[in-house]
Amino acid sequence: MKKTALITGGTRGIGLGIARCLADEGYDLALNGIREEDKVKTILDELATKGIKVIYCRGNVGDRKDREKIISCIKENFSHLNLLVNNAGIPPRVRNDILEATEESFEEIIRTNLQGPYFLTQYMAKLMIAGKKKNKEIESLIINISSVSSTMASVNRGDYCISKAGISMASQLWAVRLAEFGIPVFEIRPGIVDTDMTRPVKEKYDKMLNEGLTLQNRWGKPEDVGKVVVMLAKGYLSYSTGQVIMVDGGMTVGRL
Repeated sequence: MKKTALITGGTRGIGLGIARCLADEGYDLALNGIREEDKVKTILDELATKGIKVIYCRGNVGDRKDREKIISCIKENFSHLNLLVNNAGIPPRVRNDILEATEESFEEIIRTNLQGPYFLTQYMAKLMIAGKKKNKEIESLIINISSVSSTMASVNRGDYCISKAGISMASQLWAVRLAEFGIPVFEIRPGIVDTDMTRPVKEKYDKMLNEGLTLQNRWGKPEDVGKVVVMLAKGYLSYSTGQVIMVDGGMTVGRL
């Protein structure tokens, strides 16, 4: 039976890195994003050359009606879902000091980065449970992409840090709740990864990397995260549900 995966934010950055790695493993893919389909057609066509089925489920995960459209898209195109990767997320539009931060920014970030994946997981978990009841051979897995910002404080983007800290707890909650159904849940915490989200602050992080921010002195790449997703999807950590995998080049290793 062909394995299937839904990757939110799957047409750019870390999400696309994950999609490419899963495509190499023969996964049929549902990619979610907010851009018009014609804007991502080149990416969909590229992945399809791997001999897999690729569909685009457009929608904003932070919007309840769009989440319903995404799950309908999955039901219409796939008979089952093996893997959900909650990757979609946004940075604050303006990096304001928390003394100056706005409620509008906070609400947008929390809605997109935390509320969206939390309730999308609820939807998809029920779909996975129903699928496993029909066929016990179906393997299902959920992976949340958070950030080192879930534990490292950045006072000029507090809303983002709080949203990622929430994802960390959500990962544990879903690991506990879904254990009885044999659906493991993992959290991946990337560090400084070269994507369009981090490019506006590239100069800042280049300087910090040169000053020893990470043990491995380079930017992370989207495929660094994708390889870990593949490892988890293959079941190489089959007795480790609820665990966190750091993909940060050693940035969070304590040093004297």
